[in-house]
Amino acid sequence: MDAAALPAKETLPHLIRRALAQPRDEVLLERIDGRWTPTSSRRLVERVEDVACAIRDAGLVAGDRVALIAHNSVDWIVCDFATFFAGCVVVPIYPTQALDLVAYIIEHSGARLIFVDSSATAARLAETGAALPPIVRFDSHDADGLTAFEARGAAVRSARPELPAAYEATLLPDDLAVLIYTSGTTGGPKGVMLSHDNLGFNAGVSLEGGFEGIRAESDVLSVLPYSHIYEHTIIYIYLIAMVRYFICHDPNELLADLRDVRPFEMTAVPRIFDRVLAGIKGQARSAGGLRGKLIPWALAVARRYAFATALEGKASARLRIAHAVAERLVLSKIRRALGLDRVKFLTSGSAPLHLDTAMTFLGLGIPIMQGYGLTETSPVVSVSRLSANEYGAVGHPLPGVEVRIADDGEVLVRGRNVMQGYYHDPQATAAAIVDGWLHTGDVGELDAKGFLRVTDRKNEIFKTGTGKWVSPARIEANIKRSIYVSHAMVVGNGRPHPIALIAPNWPLVLLELPDAPKDASPAVLAARSDVHAFLSREVHKQTHGLATYEQIRRVIVVPQEFSVDGGELSPSMKLKRRVLEERYAREIDEAYAGEAAAPAAV
Repeated sequence: MDAAALPAKETLPHLIRRALAQPRDEVLLERIDGRWTPTSSRRLVERVEDVACAIRDAGLVAGDRVALIAHNSVDWIVCDFATFFAGCVVVPIYPTQALDLVAYIIEHSGARLIFVDSSATAARLAETGAALPPIVRFDSHDADGLTAFEARGAAVRSARPELPAAYEATLLPDDLAVLIYTSGTTGGPKGVMLSHDNLGFNAGVSLEGGFEGIRAESDVLSVLPYSHIYEHTIIYIYLIAMVRYFICHDPNELLADLRDVRPFEMTAVPRIFDRVLAGIKGQARSAGGLRGKLIPWALAVARRYAFATALEGKASARLRIAHAVAERLVLSKIRRALGLDRVKFLTSGSAPLHLDTAMTFLGLGIPIMQGYGLTETSPVVSVSRLSANEYGAVGHPLPGVEVRIADDGEVLVRGRNVMQGYYHDPQATAAAIVDGWLHTGDVGELDAKGFLRVTDRKNEIFKTGTGKWVSPARIEANIKRSIYVSHAMVVGNGRPHPIALIAPNWPLVLLELPDAPKDASPAVLAARSDVHAFLSREVHKQTHGLATYEQIRRVIVVPQEFSVDGGELSPSMKLKRRVLEERYAREIDEAYAGEAAAPAAV
C-alpha cells in the first residue's frame, strides 16, 4: 500500500457512519435469554445518537472524559461510539481491575460520567473510596439505567435532530478519542492518549494487512475484553469489513459460542490457545482407554507434521500417512467439537505465542497468524498474513508504520498509529517518544525478508550471578507447554541460576498422583513432596532443551492460580513481576538458601 492509498484522516464518528451507511440487518449479534439477537445498522446508529444526546444533556462538553467499565456487549459498543459522537473521550476500564487502580484511573482521568454493566460493578466502584461522578447502569430499569438514559437522549434528539451532526462537526481527526491506561506491570498505570486518527488509521491498515480473505457477511467472534486496546480496535476493523460480528459475553461461554457461530476468524491471546490444547489433552487423559491414548498421539503427530512441512520443507512418507490417519480419526473431529471447522485462520496478539502451540494448531488444520503491538501504538505494529507468514515471527510492519532496531536491540516505531503521549505526564512522554520514534521497551530484529521478530522485554531480562543474561519469558513459554502448569514465573536476577514459581493445574496434577488427597486444600497439596517432585520433573522435561544457564533447578509450588483479582496479573493477563517477587520473597530466598542443604528436585 503506497502513501496515496493509506486511509484518509477522519474522526471515528465519520468512520462509523461510513461503515454503517449500507443498510444491514445483522451488524452485531449477542446472546439475550439464550438466543443470538441481532442489531441492525439503522438501530445501532439510532441508539448511538440517542446516547450521545443524553451525554451532552447530562452537562458534559466536548473533551470531557467518560469511563466505561463493563464486560463485552452491544451496550458497551453503543456507549463507546456514543461518547465519540458526543465529542467526548472514552476511558475504558477493566471490570476486574483492582479497586485501587480503578480509583486512580477515575480520579486521574477526571471522568465526569461512568457507564457500568451491572449493580455488582457499581458496588465495586463504591468500594474504591473515589469521588464518583454520575453512574449509568446497563442492567437497571430505574432512572439510573441505560434504558432511561437513552430515552432522555431520544427525546432531546427528537426535539433537535440537528444536534448529533453539530457535536460531530466540532471534532478533528487529531483530537483525543481514547484515554486508556497501561496495565502497570512494573509501576503505576499511565494514561495513553490515542486520537481519532490513531485508531482509525490503525484499523484501516490492519484490515488491509492482516485479515486476508475476510469478506462482508463473514461470521466472526469476539472474546477478548473491549477494555483492552487490542480488541477495542478490532471493533472498528470488523465494522469496516462489514462482517457479522458475534459477541462472546464471557470467556467461560467461549466453547458454546464457538460451536454456535463456527466463525471464519477470531482474535485471541496465547493463553486461550494454550488452554484449549490443555483442555483437549486433559479431557483425553480423564477419559482414559483408547481415547486417552489416541488424542495425545494425534496432536503429537499434528505438531510433528506441521514442523516438517512449515519449517523443514518436507514431511516423510511415514509422517504423511500418520497425519492422514490422525486427521481422519481425530483431528477433524476435534475441529468440529471446538466449532473451528470453518475457520480460515486465528489471530494471536498481546504476548508471544510458543512455536509448539502454533505448530500443533497448524497440524490440526488451523493456522494462527501472530501480530505485535502495544497500547501506545493503537495497538498494531506488525501482522502476519496467510500469503506472507513465517512462524516464530510477528509479521511485516503495517503499511505506513515504520520499524527500526536501535543499537541496543530495542524496537522503535514511527507512524500515524503512535500515541499523542501520556496524559498529564510530559516526562514519561519525552522518555518514550524521541525524535518521533516510540521506544517500545521490546528487544527484537528485522530479518532479511522484512519480518519482525520480538525476542524479549528490555526491562525483564536479568543477569544471573554467573554473568549470563536470561530472558524469563523464553523459559516461561517452555514451561507453560505443560498441561499441568497454569502459570509460571521465572526469577534469578543476581542469583546463581533461575528458579520458577509454578501455579499448578490442580485437576490434572491430581490425576497423576493417586495418593494425593483429592479433598485437600491447594495449600496442603502445594506442601506435599510428591507434588513438588512431580512438578519439578515436569518443568525439567519442558526446559531440558534450553541452554545450561537457563535450566530451572528448583521450583516453588504456588497454591493458587495467578489472577487479576489477586493482583498477580494485569487485566491483559501479563505477569506483575514486581508484585509476585515481593509476595513470594521469603519462599524465593528459602529456595536458594536450601540448595546447600538439599539437591535440586528434577
